[in-house]
Amino acid sequence: MKPTDMTAVEMVTAFSAGELSPVEATRAVLDDIAERDRTINAFCLVDEERALEQARRSEERWRTGYAKGLLDGVPISIKDIFLTKDWPTLRGSQAVDPDQAWDVDSPAVARLREDGMVFVGKTTTPEIAWKAVTDSALYGITRNPLDTTKTAGGSSGGSAAAVAAGFGPCSIGTDGGGSIRIPAAFCGVVGFKPTHGRIPLFPASPFGPLAHAGPITRTVEDAALLLDILALPDPRDPTALAPPVMTFRGALDREVVGLGVAYSKTLGYVSVDPEVGDIVDRAVRRLADAGLAVTDADPGFDDPLEAFDVLWASGAAAMLKNFPDGTRDKVDPGLGRVWERGEKLSAVEYLDARAVAAAVGITMGTFHMTHNVLLTPAVPITAFEAGHDVPPGSSATTWPQWTPFSYPFNLSQQPAISIPAGTTAAGLPVGLQIVGPRHSDDLVLAVARFAEYVLADQKG
Repeated sequence: MKPTDMTAVEMVTAFSAGELSPVEATRAVLDDIAERDRTINAFCLVDEERALEQARRSEERWRTGYAKGLLDGVPISIKDIFLTKDWPTLRGSQAVDPDQAWDVDSPAVARLREDGMVFVGKTTTPEIAWKAVTDSALYGITRNPLDTTKTAGGSSGGSAAAVAAGFGPCSIGTDGGGSIRIPAAFCGVVGFKPTHGRIPLFPASPFGPLAHAGPITRTVEDAALLLDILALPDPRDPTALAPPVMTFRGALDREVVGLGVAYSKTLGYVSVDPEVGDIVDRAVRRLADAGLAVTDADPGFDDPLEAFDVLWASGAAAMLKNFPDGTRDKVDPGLGRVWERGEKLSAVEYLDARAVAAAVGITMGTFHMTHNVLLTPAVPITAFEAGHDVPPGSSATTWPQWTPFSYPFNLSQQPAISIPAGTTAAGLPVGLQIVGPRHSDDLVLAVARFAEYVLADQKG
């Protein structure tokens, strides 16, 4: 098996057995990026020299039998939202000064570095991660590796595209309204948004409780193992949760057959592409046949789009007001409109939106007293033509309008994962979303691992 086809777990197993070295794995990934990423544009920065030096140090640790961490030597990419020591974090914006000092790791990056992972580079993001596709004036358009005429989704589109293309088995992204799950669904990989606060963040996100960080991987097992690293504490996030008392990888083996599972194809208000709906229907039927106790049930909340838009615009305006003079003339026009709206919102409107978010959380908390997890499509459509913020020809005018399955669970701060459910006749992936109660990250991962096995041979 080529290193670029391996999962993170497979790589570590090969390192341990002496069948593969971190240098060989990293060299293979770097060569693949050099050959193919000009078309995909998953990376905005690749640091070959630094990656190979990290790989050589890891190789020596494995040679002497003292691996530094769980994924020592495994190549990983980092979304260009996370501060990373010695690399600029431009956030897809022409308004960020690249020549400032870059001497701090964000908590997630610090944990990965402590674990001994190999940093290949930074992945593309739209400006300040503001939308659900990945393009910017600074980085250009990021394309879907499965069909480069299509978008990779966003805002963690660079990370999802990198994993789907084989440019390393894992990456880390952020999710404020679906930004991990949407590109994971479009690119046919696994994207997990854990409970808010499970992975510490620094600096604090202006999007507040909407903001999550999480892994993007090829398998649920890799996502769980990466979460075991990322969920370690950091004093710079006062809202972070207490350290976990179990390992997420260890929890994958818990029994899930017989769990009470709700399936909501539309959440009660979403219009779903018929082919996407049929693929998810078939996936859910297979899960029911395999032993999950599936019941059709909608959660019971109305579409909270307006509240999400208020919180999103407020966060964007709060961030951008600290950018240098003249920024307004440089930003993505769509982001400029969101900024302008955010500046006009009042504190009362913001607090009203927070109240709607709380109501969604209460509704879901009650719902989960009856249903252990909720299944939905991850996105109601498949990847569309690259270079557009909304699907061409659709009625949508803003990105949240075509991502209705994701942002409600940022408002409620719940864990949610997208795993591959099948492919369309055109070969485009469809994602299945699994949502659990707050703090049930282990349960969501266990159900996702079960579903991954059951659906492994499913075709669209």
